[in-house]
Amino acid sequence: MSFPKYPAYKDSGVEWIGKIPSGWLTTPLRTICTEKTAKNDPEITKYYLSLVANIGVIPYAEKGDVGNKKPEDLSKCKIVSENDFVINSMNFGIGSFGLSKYNGICSPVYIILKVNDQFHINFFRYVFENKTYQTYCQSFGNGILAHRSAISWDILKGIELPFPPLPEQQAIASFLDRKCGKIDALIAQQKRLIALLAEKRQAVISHAVTKGLNPKAPMKDSGIPWIGMVPEGWEMMRVKNILLTIEQGWSPQCENYPRSSDSEWAVLKVGCVNTGIFNPSENKVLPETLDGNEDLQVRVGDLLVSRANTRDLVGRSAVAKRNYSHLMICDKIFRLRTRPDLCFPEYLSFFLQSSSGRHVIELAASGASQSMVNIGQGTILEMIFPVPPLETQRHILKNLNYNEEAEAIKNANQFINLALERRAALISAAVTGKIDVRAQSKALAA
Repeated sequence: MSFPKYPAYKDSGVEWIGKIPSGWLTTPLRTICTEKTAKNDPEITKYYLSLVANIGVIPYAEKGDVGNKKPEDLSKCKIVSENDFVINSMNFGIGSFGLSKYNGICSPVYIILKVNDQFHINFFRYVFENKTYQTYCQSFGNGILAHRSAISWDILKGIELPFPPLPEQQAIASFLDRKCGKIDALIAQQKRLIALLAEKRQAVISHAVTKGLNPKAPMKDSGIPWIGMVPEGWEMMRVKNILLTIEQGWSPQCENYPRSSDSEWAVLKVGCVNTGIFNPSENKVLPETLDGNEDLQVRVGDLLVSRANTRDLVGRSAVAKRNYSHLMICDKIFRLRTRPDLCFPEYLSFFLQSSSGRHVIELAASGASQSMVNIGQGTILEMIFPVPPLETQRHILKNLNYNEEAEAIKNANQFINLALERRAALISAAVTGKIDVRAQSKALAA
């Protein structure tokens, strides 16, 4: 759906905003927000809050031990109140911002802002969610490395923001609440669909890698209770006996953004295997002060397995379909290389995703927190699984790779990505006045 433009525009004089409607102004952030610097000293609360990029402010207990840890000394933490803006001074450029729904405390490196009473808080929340604004602000950060390039309130407070009349702030915020709400609901629906499809796909995978595709095949007892009967001619083997090598990578302190070309050295994030399909874009750039390790580069046929993650994601696996120059495995990933005369890496990956594979992995997973658990190499190496002849493996892989559920999951993920792009574009256009939504807001409210 296309939206009308305002009747007349003028140059805002602000690089990130561009032209604005003739009735709008711009104003520095310091006129809209007041910085809050109060510390938790003497101790007022132990309710620690976390800030997650593109998600917002959440209780630390919901995030667990993933990412930055809760400090032991809470006296230096900053006080956060409901409806405060919270900004990660080092990661604002990648969406680390949120409007707090809670009263609590947070990291002392965060910037806490209170929107002054005469301004519409929801309108400026959408301004802060604008990717162009976030990137522009972060460009003023100070630091030798980008991941330590913190932006201070002294810089932020002078950056100009679009400033429409208050009734238009209200109309734009109301319009975006409804439109983004619908988009968010569609995304949530697709995520539920993906979960259902993934459950069905796991059942298909589990049957294929333990029972085969021929329902009339003679069967034998595998000797493993959670595997049961397997086709005759399939050999029960430990994973270590079908491997050439197993190793894990390196996790140096990296930048907080992915590489832009294959010529840059980068380290994979553990999420690169979460979906069962290798996602090379899940990486972080290696700082220029560090040298890459050629031996850790991802190569075609590498089976990558996460060794540390949440309980439902630890042990997830995927296979690289080609060589990836200057892209290294991280310390939280095992790299397995299978013997080509015994097992295809894709076949072993499917077994690890099966209910039988997950049974072993989740039983073995351990850790101080349920939100972050680990498995050792022994969990993978000692796992027993049914190995069919290579030709049978090839036939099963062909069937699983072109499975209807896999295609539907792919389409749902594409829908989500397009919806997120649409959401971001709509916010950007509305808060900078590139579209006139006043009439739309009235119509939606009617």
